[in-house]
This record gives sequence, structure tokens and C-alpha cells, in this order.
Amino acid sequence: MNAESTWCPSPSRPPLDPDRLAAAPERAPGTRVEVVEEVASTNATVVERAGSGEPEGLVVAAEHQTAARGRLDRTWEAPARSALVFSVLLRPAVPARSWPWLPLLTGYAVGRALRARGYDAGVKWPNDVLLGDRKVAGILVERVESPVGPAAVVGIGLNVSMTADELPVPTATSLLLAGGTAPDRTELLVDLLAALRTAYDGWQAGGERGDAELRAAYTEACVTVGRDVRVQLPGGADLIGRATGIDPGGRLVVAGPDGPTAVGAGDVVHVRPAGR
Repeated sequence: MNAESTWCPSPSRPPLDPDRLAAAPERAPGTRVEVVEEVASTNATVVERAGSGEPEGLVVAAEHQTAARGRLDRTWEAPARSALVFSVLLRPAVPARSWPWLPLLTGYAVGRALRARGYDAGVKWPNDVLLGDRKVAGILVERVESPVGPAAVVGIGLNVSMTADELPVPTATSLLLAGGTAPDRTELLVDLLAALRTAYDGWQAGGERGDAELRAAYTEACVTVGRDVRVQLPGGADLIGRATGIDPGGRLVVAGPDGPTAVGAGDVVHVRPAGR
């Protein structure tokens, strides 16, 4: 599918179907989907519920999100029903050292679900999902402490039926622009939840082997690995070199002028192709 197409007809934007979403646990066990018409941030809503002890599996999806947040506290807003915006509450039982894999796991799962539908999706480290070289989905994972233990709130925003004029930035795209038509958002949401649950359960059950298998699968899907990159670090310094792989902790390994350097998502502002 062509992610560079910029023309599209006026899209039809039906609402999410709660009746069909009620069947989501058949493919994503333990999932409980709540649909709200409008909310400032699905992540903020689920963070609050997590802090009150809500069990794993809660999904809050919004038809319109007015103050969505991304990495580095960036905000964005999409027209109502033009995207899939939802947050998932998880309570990983893996050791704390494995938690940094969760954002990467989520990006991998979203990319896998899109590839199953025929889109040429790849993951830009650490967790942006691309069609070609344009961003179609972003992910924000937040850790929450609660009376019943720590939780992870996984927020996903996927551009579905946005037209070229509605994209938040020129480097973005949507499934409509990539494929000429927009998929049914209800079916797509179930696909995404099923892919996330499958990847999450396999990761949790596998221990160190699960980390290693996720690392191999993520590396294969990651379009950053093998490219010359410029990593903008906090404070404005740049690290320029070749992205050579992902280390066991989920960090990007960059072969720079002073040798290999592993950078974590929390240490990075931007990763761009070299020269940009």
C-alpha cells in the first residue's frame, strides 16, 4: 500500500460499536473495553483508575481526545472518530529490569496487526509505527504505583481516516491515505488488542527466553536498525552513527565515532536518519 498518497475522498466516520467490542475477550482474554465520547486523555483516565487498584485488562477508547499526550509531554488532537485512541491497563509480573521492553512490545504488536491487514508497517525505535517513512501511530507507556502493586498504562494513537489536511505534522500519514479506504475501526481495535495480548502474554510467560524472543522479533521489524541515524540527546548533543541493533535491555545500539553506544528511550529526544 502506498503511504505517499495524499488524495482521499471525504471519509465516513461511524462510531465504535460497543456490542461488537463486548466480544473482544474472545480474542484478547481479560479485556474490558469502555468507549467514551470525549475525554481529555485516555491515558490520564486509566492512570487514575490504575491508581485506585483497577485490575489488569481495562481498555478505555475515546471517539475524541482533546488533550492527548505523547513522549516529552507533547500534545495533539485529532478530529472526532478519525483515529483509534485508547489506553490499556496492564500489570506485568516480569522483573523490573524487563519493563523497558513494554513500549517496544507495544509498537511491535501494532505493526504486526497492521502488516496482517496488508500495510507495509515498520517500527521506528523505540515505539513509533511507520508506513514507509511516515508515522501512523504513536505510543506512550506510563508506570503507575497503586495499592495492589505497579501498573503500566499503555496509550496508543493510530491515524485511521485522517485526510492530508488533518494530519498533525507533515511527516505523518493515516491508513486512509496509505490504502485509499479506511478500515472499520471497531474490527481494527479488536485486532490491535488481540495482537497486544498475544505479544504481552508470550513475553510474560517466557522469562529471559521471552525477552530474547521479543528482542529478535522487534529487531526484525525495526526499520531503524541498519540505518545511519542522528540521535538528539537531552541538552542538545547529537550522536551520529549507524544503528546496529537492540541490546538485551531494549536500548538502541549506535556505532558512533567513539565506538558503540547504547541509548535508552528515556535518554533520547529524537532519532532521525542521518542528515535530517
